[in-house]
Order: sequence, then C-alpha cells, then structure tokens
Amino acid sequence: MRINTLALAAASAAVVMLAFPAPVRAAPAAAPHKCEGGESDSRGRSSVDGSEITWDDVSKFDDARKHAVKAWTAGTLTKVKIKADGATSYADVEWRDANSVTGKWRDVYGKWAPQHGTDHLLLNRAYLDNGKRMGTDEHRRRVAAHELGHALGFCHKSYGTGMYPSLLWAEYGHISGKKINGPTETDVKAYHALWG
Repeated sequence: MRINTLALAAASAAVVMLAFPAPVRAAPAAAPHKCEGGESDSRGRSSVDGSEITWDDVSKFDDARKHAVKAWTAGTLTKVKIKADGATSYADVEWRDANSVTGKWRDVYGKWAPQHGTDHLLLNRAYLDNGKRMGTDEHRRRVAAHELGHALGFCHKSYGTGMYPSLLWAEYGHISGKKINGPTETDVKAYHALWG
C-alpha cells in the first residue's frame, strides 16, 4: 500500500484543527450615541480621569450634588467611580455656583465648563435659589444630574421628546415636563455604549 504523504499531512492538520474550538470573539461594543449637531458622546470630551471623577465642592447646593452623584452611580452605572476629592488626589471637577441672568447665562440653569485642569460644574443661583423661578430641590437635582452627565462625556441628545426620553435633552422644559430626575433607560444604554 502506497501512502500519500501530502494527503496524510492534510488529514492530520484537519484533525488538529477540529480538536481545538474556534476562538470566541467578543461582541463589538455599541457605538457612542449621537447628539445634536452630529457629534457623538465622547470619553475625550469628559471630566473622567482613567475610570473615575473626583470632585470638590464649593456650591451651596449640596443636596443637588448628592442626588446627581447617586443618580449616575446607581444600578449598572458602575464603570466610572464618582467620589469626593481626597488628600492624595486632584479634583477632576469642582461644583461651583454662578449668579447671572445676562449674556451666556440668560435662561441657563447650569453648565459643565471644561478647563485646563479642574473642570467646573456650575449651578446658577439666579434661577435655582429658593424663591427663584427654578428654586426647588426637584429642579436643582435635575439640573445637577444633567450637568454631571456632560462631565461623564454625554452631549445633548436629539432623540426627540417622544419615544426616547433623556436627561441629556438640551431643552430643560422637556426634561422637567417629563419629570426626568436621573438617567433614563436610553441614557443608561448610552452610558454602557461609552463606558462599557
């Protein structure tokens, strides 16, 4: 009997290949969500340092800050740690107050302001102080949670005001009208698309 060495080698290789399963490939990550103006959510446009945001607080609205941090660290939102700045760390964001109704602050209740160094999360006392137009805990909490969303890399969403409610809508009246107090189901999906 004559043995075909080439055929034997091919058969041996096939047996070896069948003995080892094909490598498991991870499912591709979801693409970052789209925003108004055609941009997308971005890690590079955030206050996140590695996998955390450390904050310092010089705002009078501690309750709003506490609510925002709790809202963005609840449930499955665990990839980015949000914690107070300590003696051995450098604050990534600083909660501050603004107090203006003119210029760039006209009808603006809060703002995430990236800086060279520590970014600012600003809450506007001119609208949010007690007795002012939005001067309730509920409004202050919504505004703080919205602005912390920007610090996490989320830009204003253009999902529309119907099927896909979002804490990151640009128009505060839509957020308030739907009584959105924290990340919605759509915002949670955006979080996982960006941060895993």
